[in-house]
Amino acid sequence: MQKNKSQRSWASRLSELCDEVEKPIPVVVEGKLTRMVGMTLEAVGCQAPVGAVCNIIAPNGAELEAEVVGFSGDKLFLMPTEDVRGLVPGARVIPSTAVHGIPVNDSILGRVIDGAGHPLDDKGPLEGDSMVSLEGKTINPMKRHPIQEPLDVGVRAINSLLTVGRGQRMGLFAGSGVGKSVLLGMMTRYTTADIIVVGMIGERGREVKEFIDNTLGEEGMKRAVVVATPADHPPLMRIHGAMLATSIAEHFRDKGKNVLLLMDSLTRFAQAQREIALAIGEPPATKGYPPSVFALLPKLVERAGNSEKGGGSITAFYTVLAEGDDQNDPVADASRAILDGHIVLSRDLADSGHYPAIDIEASISRAMTEITTKQQQQSAQRFKKLYSTYEKSKDLISVGAYSPGHDARLDEAVAIQPQLVEFLQQDMNSAVDIMTSCATLDTMVNEPINIPIQEQVAPQQMAVASAPVN
Repeated sequence: MQKNKSQRSWASRLSELCDEVEKPIPVVVEGKLTRMVGMTLEAVGCQAPVGAVCNIIAPNGAELEAEVVGFSGDKLFLMPTEDVRGLVPGARVIPSTAVHGIPVNDSILGRVIDGAGHPLDDKGPLEGDSMVSLEGKTINPMKRHPIQEPLDVGVRAINSLLTVGRGQRMGLFAGSGVGKSVLLGMMTRYTTADIIVVGMIGERGREVKEFIDNTLGEEGMKRAVVVATPADHPPLMRIHGAMLATSIAEHFRDKGKNVLLLMDSLTRFAQAQREIALAIGEPPATKGYPPSVFALLPKLVERAGNSEKGGGSITAFYTVLAEGDDQNDPVADASRAILDGHIVLSRDLADSGHYPAIDIEASISRAMTEITTKQQQQSAQRFKKLYSTYEKSKDLISVGAYSPGHDARLDEAVAIQPQLVEFLQQDMNSAVDIMTSCATLDTMVNEPINIPIQEQVAPQQMAVASAPVN
């Protein structure tokens, strides 16, 4: 009986092998490398679609991977994913059937990888029972679950005045050195989420280890994945890093998890696409940015958010570098239009030692009215009115031109200003939950404000004061 079973097994295996042998062998047409300018490679003699992977074989046997990013006539434009040293004219260009993707399961938690999915942490190759590609699937907007639940990020000013909803996509807008990374680190530590995916795109290489050791820590890394493509990586790898981080977040969202996606920064992602587009001859449109940049931004951002009803969510925070502190920078302006809100950091506040340096007047959460109570909305409105009233008259107050009793609203704003400033500041090593944040806000702005009364000067004193001195 056992012998018959073994014979059937071998017969089945032999039949499968015969079927494989009978399959036609695909013909691969090789091309050759004809030109290299900057990071752009040109090849002729082969055909491959945009996005396909090609292997370039140097005369010394070294193999380089590149991706097709465009074509013109019979020429293919390729962008390498690694160092191009050693390439010579006439190198073999072989189209590949490989697709960009990595194996993913729960074992990827705690890992640090690059944009190609290669481990950077010396913990061995990735293992997984399912492959995720760089290109995510589109969710029907009519089936996407709306933002209905507030998310506690541990930062008092955001929790109470710029409440973020689970599945929302927010931008952190600021110039360089104003505290974006510090604020992002606070939200990483204090936000309640099942999985954290961090994309460090085009930033300084030293920040990768510092972020893992000082911000995430050992406990945080147990539920986190870090995708790091520092500034010295090729532009294509920076784009792949952002897309891969989003794909990993999508994988866990599809399993019903609430994911926190942090990307630092969206501007470097756009600049990488600008480098590629300009290199292959796309004309610049707005301050040196070609149109493809503004087409790629929403393609990436729209992948975050809630899934269909009953599924998980991706709450995303993207840092946006406002070059020269210009909030109308093309990337900043385009990002502001496609995100669900923006938190603007002020250099003036940072220079004065006010941290986090959130410019509460220029910031907004578009989902706040749907996820907060009417009472909180009214308290937040009153806070902003008082803060804005003081800021408009700040110069007059500083030169001593203000005196109480002439403007009731300004009197209130001046009296409560120290409390407003104290409320907006928070130590980076302490968290304030959303319930405490809203209760403190409600108590502060709705209690009676003690307004100092201007001392009345008696007529006799005025006469004495105005009399000439002998």
